[in-house]
Amino acid sequence: MNVLNVSSHIRNLVPYSPGKPISETKRELGLETVVKLASNENPLGPSPKALKAIQAALQEIHLYPDAAAYELGQAFAERYGVPRECLVFGNGSNELIDLLVRVFCEPNKEAILTSDAAFVAYPICAQAARVEVKTTPLTQDLKFDLQAMAAQLRQPELAQRVRLVFIANPNNPTGTYVNQGELEAFLAEFGNREDLLVVLDEAYVEFVRALDYPSGLELMKQYPGLVLLRTLSKVYGLAGLRVGALVARPELADLLHRVRNPFNVNSLAQAAAAAALSDQDYLKRVQELTWSGLDYFYKELEALGLKYWPSQGNFVLFDSFRDSSALFQSWLKRGVISRPVKNYGLATHIRLSVGLREENELAMSTLAEVLKEVPPSTQSAGDDK
Repeated sequence: MNVLNVSSHIRNLVPYSPGKPISETKRELGLETVVKLASNENPLGPSPKALKAIQAALQEIHLYPDAAAYELGQAFAERYGVPRECLVFGNGSNELIDLLVRVFCEPNKEAILTSDAAFVAYPICAQAARVEVKTTPLTQDLKFDLQAMAAQLRQPELAQRVRLVFIANPNNPTGTYVNQGELEAFLAEFGNREDLLVVLDEAYVEFVRALDYPSGLELMKQYPGLVLLRTLSKVYGLAGLRVGALVARPELADLLHRVRNPFNVNSLAQAAAAAALSDQDYLKRVQELTWSGLDYFYKELEALGLKYWPSQGNFVLFDSFRDSSALFQSWLKRGVISRPVKNYGLATHIRLSVGLREENELAMSTLAEVLKEVPPSTQSAGDDK
């Protein structure tokens, strides 16, 4: 095909923009100390058990990986109490999102539904597959508005075309969540439909402290149209190895396996992930570090007079009341890489990941300087939603 005739879906696609690397920042600005609090990475690094498993797996790196990821599947099934035949593993949850769209949505005909300011992979994967993206606004407190999403799905025209509903719980970049009652009310109406799948993305589930947070694994027992996404990039510290997991009823998992590329999860990733899932002491250390870091951020942001949203992830979203790009650049010069979220429609907001204690302290001490350097925006905090 002539490259000039490439679909407008591809030509107009805005690719995912990752967080700025530490090495690049050091080179550009001549800095010796740089902390990256932009990509929701685990500052403790991977589990020692995962590193040991990688060392052992290196001896067989000349062999193709297990295409069925049997050992990883056994470890995940044992850890979370789900049948092995319900599992599909991917090269990060991004690949699984892409698979869901490709398998269950007809190009140029059907659509997905999600929220504004939801994980950017949902619309990117859909647009790349020539599938329409429908969204609903966030609530005033920056939560998924499941009532608004339900109203959309009740419209006859959309009811015939929407095949996937993506709900990030907790959501990135806001850190907000939908509670048990909200999700159950939505699923009671849409979780048993034959022509619709509700995809619950629980990438940050291990960081949740909210007592009314709903368990996707429990809800799956009641709603066959529910699909779960998990990742080992966050709490398990394996972002560089790319391991995502999908849980669905067996017949859905089978369809995804038919399209999934063989050997999509490499042998080192499989070994590390299986070992990490067994290290509960490590998991607790990561959770405690994250929760103490979040509580520290809340205290410091309050002292600086900045609005923040209590987070169920390993990051906090706050409103700087300033142009986020200018604040990002000023903060960067002081060795702190943060994440502006203008691409999510939040023009004055910044997302900040939890790091080690000394990294968090550097971020907060320099933020006070940055706020004095960057003038407040004339745009009101509500205008960018």
